[in-house]
Amino acid sequence: MSTDTVIAGHELTPRQGEVLDAALSLLVSVGDKLTMNAVARQASCSKETLYKWFGDREGLLSATVQWQAAKVRMPQIDKARLDAASLRQSVEQFGRDLLAVLAGRTSVALNRIAITHAASDSSGLGGVVLEYGRRTMGRRLKPVLEAGRDAGLLAFADSEEAFRTFFGLVVRDVQVRLLLGDTLSLEPDEIDADAQRAAAQFFALYGAKG
Repeated sequence: MSTDTVIAGHELTPRQGEVLDAALSLLVSVGDKLTMNAVARQASCSKETLYKWFGDREGLLSATVQWQAAKVRMPQIDKARLDAASLRQSVEQFGRDLLAVLAGRTSVALNRIAITHAASDSSGLGGVVLEYGRRTMGRRLKPVLEAGRDAGLLAFADSEEAFRTFFGLVVRDVQVRLLLGDTLSLEPDEIDADAQRAAAQFFALYGAKG
């Protein structure tokens, strides 16, 4: 992942990224029992440094959500030279990243915590996961889909609806099964095949005819 990820308006240093990686690793093993002390030990830094960088525990959790979301790369396209092949390649890559991140143990742990918090209204973590997860994914892909429409390669009226369709084609029931404890494990070749399948289905639905 790039070390120039911006979180809460601040560009992260490589060291801050290492700390967030440590926090993510702990989340997988301890879930909602994560503490600032545990993260400080895991990351070999002081608790005071954590508070300085991320504020309280909820601020740290928010930063880990954004850091995890940054693993889904922004699709890169050249609007001046956009053609069907390059558009499909960008959409496939986005689907590949999205499925790999959502199906990973880290995202499953984060989402389980967020669901618990949303149900108890104990914090705004559910909203943070929604904002930097699902909504951020939409903000990254919709401009690409719109560029494809502008180039006459796609046909749709609403980019949000088009994104929701693609999201559903990629994720299917994988996320909910994992959240409910299914031992489903996706290998890289399966993720690649699923992303290609989702892109093919999406272009069959929204590809410009004629």
